[in-house]
Amino acid sequence: MNISKTRRGRAAAAVSLTAALALTATACGEDGTSSGNEGSGKGEITFWDNNGGPRTAVWTEIIKDFEKQNPEIKVKYVPIPIADVQSKYDTAIAGGGLPDVGGVGTAYLSNIVSQEALEPVTDRIKDSSLNGKLVKAMVDSVKDAGGRGEDLYTVPTSANNGALWYRTDLFKAANLDAPTTWAKFYEAADKLTDAKNNEFGYTIRGGARSIAPAIDAAYGQSGITEFWDGDRTTLNDPRNVAALEKYVGLYKKATPGADVNNDFTKMVAQWDTGTIGMLSHNLGSYQDHLKALGQEKFAGIPNPIGDSGTRVQVSNPVDGLGLFRSGKNKAAAWKFIEFAASHASNSKWNESAGALPANTEAAKDPWIAESEPTALGAKALTDGSTKIVQLPYYLPDWNNISKADNEPEFQKLLLGKISAKTFLDKIADELNAAQKEWKERNNG
Repeated sequence: MNISKTRRGRAAAAVSLTAALALTATACGEDGTSSGNEGSGKGEITFWDNNGGPRTAVWTEIIKDFEKQNPEIKVKYVPIPIADVQSKYDTAIAGGGLPDVGGVGTAYLSNIVSQEALEPVTDRIKDSSLNGKLVKAMVDSVKDAGGRGEDLYTVPTSANNGALWYRTDLFKAANLDAPTTWAKFYEAADKLTDAKNNEFGYTIRGGARSIAPAIDAAYGQSGITEFWDGDRTTLNDPRNVAALEKYVGLYKKATPGADVNNDFTKMVAQWDTGTIGMLSHNLGSYQDHLKALGQEKFAGIPNPIGDSGTRVQVSNPVDGLGLFRSGKNKAAAWKFIEFAASHASNSKWNESAGALPANTEAAKDPWIAESEPTALGAKALTDGSTKIVQLPYYLPDWNNISKADNEPEFQKLLLGKISAKTFLDKIADELNAAQKEWKERNNG
């Protein structure tokens, strides 16, 4: 009997859930599902940083500011390495020991929500200084990722955004316009390629985590703005198939052959040290480009505009702060969340991280304008000019389907062993099945 990876994953999850229930039955009400209480609003709270190490310094500063303003509250800071955070939450939900507040990204939000570990914060936001001051695109992503209708299960704090980085010096030498449209993108990819001299117009991601940028390129060109049409995904819509076919057609014609195995680290290093015209990656690599090339040799813009005249992009994971249901001092924990997501703190954190603030006032601060790629990314998310296709992070199978399970298939696509239609049909079938199962479970 042939059992799919996703079904095996669900079976393993069922076993884990059974074990978790057994553990929580003896956890004296301290597991992730216990209701906790509001508390006195004073005393100590525990905060888990979901990117401990790289963000420890800025969180230490924000916590110091908070404790100065709220001397009756002490924050115990616990740095969790980003690679370990989801398993740490799962373990704590099963056996007890969850924090009062924790950093939670949309990529694993639904997993924690489905275990009833997070408190909805929708009403708390409405009654707070954050009401009306959170970027709508990020709020929508958090709602969608939580999978519970209009309820928010984290307060969004930041997001990254995709960027098309391009070598301004090479574009100028070739008398090319900036690749602001997909037509100009493909023109530049062709004209900047001279394979004999190891010069290429573009570098395409073919290694780890290659599927998200490919999906982004498909929707960006097709102009389709919804991921679902009823209960079926639009991923394998003929317009997306045609768009992806054109995009992967660049491989080895306008890209290096080594791209088939490149993850983002190799791809970024290759672009920074070579003569490649364009690179699709998020704003997080800005400092790498600045150090390698200098500000005068490159620029970054959001996704090119499609034939419809509209920029379309898929949603990027949104980071946020979650209030855990089992907390014994939710009033104090909420004060910390509200402070951390406020204008000054949110601006301070995102400037340090090079990310886009979720606080609308922070998104207008001067440091944003100092980096044109960051300013354009913030503008794309806040001015309504960009249509965001919300990816289904809420599906338990999403990470498997969109990453490891199908990355070898994308490499086959690049190498011409399967067609764009075959590739997208396979993923679409898996997503449709996952969506059906998710709906039956949540409606049943």
